[in-house]
Amino acid sequence: MFVTSREKAIIELIIKTSGKHTAHSIAAFLHVSVRTVQRDLKNIEPILNRFDLSLSKSQDKGLSITGKNENIFKLVQMMVNIKLVDLTAEERKLLILIELMEEKEAIKLAPLANDLGISVTTLVTYMDELSGWLSSFGIELSRKKGVGVELIAREDSKRKALASFFLMYFNEELIENVFRLSQTENKDQKVLHYFNAAYLRAVDEQLSVQNNGYLKLADSAYIALIVHICITVQRHEGGFRLPEGEEDSYIHEYEEYKRMKEVSRGIENAFSIVLDEPEIHFLSVIWRGSRVQEAEEVYYDSVVIGRSIKRTIQHVSQKLNIDLTSDFSLFQGLFAHMEPSLFRIQQGLASFNPLTDDIKKKYPVLYMAVEKSLELEFGDIKFPPDEIAYIVLHFGSALELRKEELSIRALVVCPTGIGTSKMLASRIKKEMAEISSIEVASLKEIQEIDLQKFDLVISTVRLPFFQQSYVLVNPLLTDEDIESIRHFLGEHIQTFTSKQHYADQNLPKAFQETMESSSSLEVLLQEMEDIHTSIRMILKNLAVTDRKKADSHHHLLEEMALECEAEGLLTGAKAVAEQLLARERQAGLGIPDTNMALFHARHDGVKELIFRVVHLDEPYQIKGMDRNDMQARNILLLIAPMNLRPRQFEIVSLISTAIVESKENMLIFSSSNGQMIRRKLEETFYAYVQNKRIKE
Repeated sequence: MFVTSREKAIIELIIKTSGKHTAHSIAAFLHVSVRTVQRDLKNIEPILNRFDLSLSKSQDKGLSITGKNENIFKLVQMMVNIKLVDLTAEERKLLILIELMEEKEAIKLAPLANDLGISVTTLVTYMDELSGWLSSFGIELSRKKGVGVELIAREDSKRKALASFFLMYFNEELIENVFRLSQTENKDQKVLHYFNAAYLRAVDEQLSVQNNGYLKLADSAYIALIVHICITVQRHEGGFRLPEGEEDSYIHEYEEYKRMKEVSRGIENAFSIVLDEPEIHFLSVIWRGSRVQEAEEVYYDSVVIGRSIKRTIQHVSQKLNIDLTSDFSLFQGLFAHMEPSLFRIQQGLASFNPLTDDIKKKYPVLYMAVEKSLELEFGDIKFPPDEIAYIVLHFGSALELRKEELSIRALVVCPTGIGTSKMLASRIKKEMAEISSIEVASLKEIQEIDLQKFDLVISTVRLPFFQQSYVLVNPLLTDEDIESIRHFLGEHIQTFTSKQHYADQNLPKAFQETMESSSSLEVLLQEMEDIHTSIRMILKNLAVTDRKKADSHHHLLEEMALECEAEGLLTGAKAVAEQLLARERQAGLGIPDTNMALFHARHDGVKELIFRVVHLDEPYQIKGMDRNDMQARNILLLIAPMNLRPRQFEIVSLISTAIVESKENMLIFSSSNGQMIRRKLEETFYAYVQNKRIKE
C-alpha cells in the first residue's frame, strides 16, 4: 500500500479531531493549498475502503472517518507501521512517461494531472523537462490545445527512452528489486510503478543461465538488459509491436542472437508470450552493445579500429605533452571498450555513465583533450558525453587519475562597467570549472598587462589592434558563448599544457606499471625475454608465397594450417582452421579499402607465434570488417598459442596495427614481395624495441 507522509498526516488529523477539521483548515494546518488537500482526500478514500471505512462530511463540512471501531483501530495500527512513499519529481516524471507510452491516443492534461495528484501547472513544468530529454531519442512530445498530449515516435525509440529513464534515475532500486525477487516468491504489486514482478524474476532466471563465458556482462549491463527485455515483453503484451523487415540480417550471426533466442523460448514456456523476430533482433543488438570484453581476451578483429585507437592516444599525448603511446595496457583497455562503444553509437543505443559530471569537473582538461582527439580521428562519429567520459577513465587510469595541477587563467576585457565585468567573470567561473582564475581589465589596461600570464582572453567588444587570439562574447554570456569558449580551450590545450605540467613530469613514465614491474628483476627479465623471443618467432615463422586459388578460402586456411603442422609449429590443423573460420563468422576479417584479409586466432594446438602471407592469382569474395562484401587477393594468417603474456600480446597487436598504419604499409603487406614484408616487420620491431629501451 502506497501512502505519502501528507496523506498519513491528514488521516491522523481526522481521526484525532473527528468532525472538527475541514479541507480549508487542514490546508492551513499543513501549509498547502486547498486543492492539494482535496486531491489527497481522493487518494485517501481507497485506503479507507480497504478497512471497510469511509470518509464523511458533516453539515458544516467537517471531516470524519466512519466505520467500526475495530477497523479504525486496525487503520491506526497500519499507520504506525506503514513505510511512507512520497513520490519524488523523478517518480512523477516516470509515471507521466509510462502513462503517455501506454496510451495510443492523446491524453487531456487535467485528467492526467488529477491521476498524478499534481496541478496542471506542475504537470506542464515536468513535461517541459521531459520534452528536451525525449528529443535526444528522436521522440516528440506533442501538445495541442483541445486535443491533449501524446508521444510521436517509433516504437524502438520509446522502448530505449523508457529503459534509459529507469537506468538513469532508478538504477539502485532496480538492482535491489531484482536481487530481492530472486530470494523471495513473486509478489502481485508492480515494481517501480511499471514492471511485472513475475516477469522480472523469470527474465533474471533465464538470463543468468546465458550470462557466461564470452558474453558475460558487467552487473550494470546485466540489469540494463533485464530492463530492456521486461519492457519489450510488457510492450508486446500491451499490443505495441516493432515493425517487420527493418532488422539487419548479419545480427543473426552473433552469439548474442542465439542466446536471446534461448531467453525468448524460456519466456514463452513461462508465460505463453511469443516475442516477434524484430523484438529478438532488437534485444540482441542491445546485448551486443552491452557486452564488455576483458582487455586480455580481445581478439584484434578490426585492425582499422586498432589504428584509430593508436592515433587517438597519439593525439591525446600531444595535447597533454605526455607520451602515452607506449602504454600497451591503455591500448588494450581502449580496444576492449571501443568495439561495443562504436556499435552502441551506430545503433543509437544510449549509454548511461553516472560519473560523467564528476569526470568533467575533476578532469576538465583531460576530458577536452580526449573529446578533441576523438573528433580528429573519428570525424564521422559523434561520441555522446557519457561515452567520452568512459574513454577518459581509461586515459585517467594510465595517468593514475592524478589531480590536474593545471591552472587555466583567463583575462576578461569588458568596457561596459565594473558591475557587468564582475557579473560576466562570476558567470564564467560558475559555468566553467576548468577556468581556475579570472582577472578583469579595461581596454586601456590591456596595453600594460603581461598577456603571457593568461591562457585565455575573453572580450565583450572587438579588439582590432590586438595581436593575440581571443574569444568574443556577449556581456550576458549566452550558451553559444560558453560553447565558443570551450571550443577555444579544446583547440589550444597543447599550448597551455606545454607551459605547465599536466602531471608529475619527474617520473620516467606517466603511469606506474613499468616502475612496479621493474622493481622485480625476475619480472623485468621475463618481459625482455618475451619481447625478444616473440619477435624471433615471428621472423622465423614468416612465409610469403604465391599460389593458385583453392576451391574456397576455407580450404586454403586448412592447407596453410596443415603446412604449419608439418613444420611442427602446431597440432590439430583442422581444429585451428575451424577456430579461424569461427572468428570470421563472429566478425568479418577483410580489411576495408584493401585487398587483404587478416585471419587470426589463438588455439591450444598452436606452439609458436606464426605469421604467413599468401598472394592469390584470383581473389575470394569475403566479408569485410565493415560487414560489406569485398575481394581479397591476399590472405594474411596470424595465429598464436592460447595463453599469452602481456608483452607477447603486445607483439601480436603490433603486427596487426602495423599492416594498416600507413598507405605505404598496406601496399607492402598486400604485395607478394617477401623481402619487403620482412624488412617492414624488422623496422616495426626495431622502432618498438628502441622506444621501449628509451622509455624504461
